[in-house]
Amino acid sequence: MSATAHPVSRSQVTLLRPILAGGLIAGTLDKIWGFISFGLKSAQGIAAGLVGRSTAFQGGAATWILGMLLHFLIAFSAAAIYCLASRKLKFLADHWLVCGLFYGMAVFLVMNLVVLPLSALHLAGPYQLRGLLQGILGHMVIVGLPISFSLHKYGK
Repeated sequence: MSATAHPVSRSQVTLLRPILAGGLIAGTLDKIWGFISFGLKSAQGIAAGLVGRSTAFQGGAATWILGMLLHFLIAFSAAAIYCLASRKLKFLADHWLVCGLFYGMAVFLVMNLVVLPLSALHLAGPYQLRGLLQGILGHMVIVGLPISFSLHKYGK
């Protein structure tokens, strides 16, 4: 088995910066909102989606850190999906404002209608209109826009 270097394409390099910037900004803003809305144990609530509610809240610092890592993994994944999609859908970078708002809405809906029901928490409604609207509007602004703007700014 030989150790050969795999060349990294220019396209991959140009996507790294918007993925890192978008994921970091969106993840940080979303976590600040989570801490304000649900308290400092909200990170353990994220870990509960993987390890279960009782384990997460009894796990102390370890599950708090796990929750933070999972949160940022999701934020960087959302940024990566948007940036990779922009290679085929060029309008995502050019029309970042509108596309970012719609992408934030999509991220919220996927998390609440797909990820949370499949998680160890099995959260699947019923949803209250106020929480649904706050979540959608919040994710449009604090998740979708930072990701789309990062691509617009750094993805050239």
